Amino acid sequence: MPKAEKISILDKINSTIFFPNRKPDTPPEEMNETFCTLSEYRNGGIYAGQYAGNSEWERHPHGDEIVMVVDGMANLILLIDGHEKRIELNSLEFAVVPENIWHRFEVPEGVKIMVVTPQPTDHQIEKPIS
Repeated sequence: MPKAEKISILDKINSTIFFPNRKPDTPPEEMNETFCTLSEYRNGGIYAGQYAGNSEWERHPHGDEIVMVVDGMANLILLIDGHEKRIELNSLEFAVVPENIWHRFEVPEGVKIMVVTPQPTDHQIEKPIS
């Protein structure tokens, strides 16, 4: 039987390297040390990291994603029926991104973030046509 393990989110995030200027076209390998895996979970994992800047569009066709800001602020932008819905998340706030909804992040100052992400994940630099 698997054993439960205590994980310090802040300790894990603080072991990563802050990435100061994320862009939608930033190659994933440039951000390898920005994110860490906290745990495997169902068909994906629980991840944490720290960065500033803007992400590419992404969606998860096999489940909802939980996004939690541990410290700082991030704008979560959902693409619903062709319209962008902006959700401002501050420290210790979270949102659930519904399955198959395109979304991205705008982080002007910097954020420490934790996500529970199902796999696979689709990525797109340009705004998707929904």
